[in-house]
Amino acid sequence: MKALFISDLHLTPDCPAVARAFYTYLEERAMEADALYILGDFFEYWVGDDAMDEFQHDIARRLKVYTDSGRAVYLMAGNRDFSIGKGFLKATGAQWLKDPSLITVNDHRILLMHGDLLCTEDRQYQRYRRIIQNPLVLALLRMTSLNWRKSLGQKIRHKSKLAKKGKVLSIMDVSEPAVRKVMEKYQVNTLIHGHTHRPDIHQHSLNSGTGTRYVLGDWTDKGWEIELSEHGLSLNAFPINL
Repeated sequence: MKALFISDLHLTPDCPAVARAFYTYLEERAMEADALYILGDFFEYWVGDDAMDEFQHDIARRLKVYTDSGRAVYLMAGNRDFSIGKGFLKATGAQWLKDPSLITVNDHRILLMHGDLLCTEDRQYQRYRRIIQNPLVLALLRMTSLNWRKSLGQKIRHKSKLAKKGKVLSIMDVSEPAVRKVMEKYQVNTLIHGHTHRPDIHQHSLNSGTGTRYVLGDWTDKGWEIELSEHGLSLNAFPINL
């Protein structure tokens, strides 16, 4: 079985080159795989399934063509699109992935995360995450008007950009103790995540030996994937024509 993992595309009509790159990826590269795992921040923002515009409907249709071909799509929410709901899943045929999720592919036990839960040094963000992604808060937000949610989404994105300017990069990266803790909790030697936009492969000392952490990059001038095949895992990059 071949599986592909991607993250942090931040799809938006404002970046048509990235959308085109994903369409090509879905129709060509992903067709060589049995499953596609999307590990959060697939969209730049998401204020509700009822707010889907033509751009988002088009992406849903393309994903549905992919899943109708007999291939699987697994979708995890990120910090930008955490309010994706059952409507989008139904429209695409995608299956929901909770964060974190433990999977086994080709005898590989792998822990999948978006990655923001590992940034424990950023205490301000972790407090915000616990509130905004609380199931009760999400349920209440879905009851508000669409215009109000759109306005709230714009304010959150604006505040997020301002907050990043005032933080050192190390605070926004993952914490080594958090990585070890979650890998030992789930008894895995392989972790895949995105969120930090710092693609790389890291080694970590665990009680059970050495663990490997694969970090996906965001799609800007390059697209990033992790491929899992019978030969093992590899981190790959490809150019995006801007």
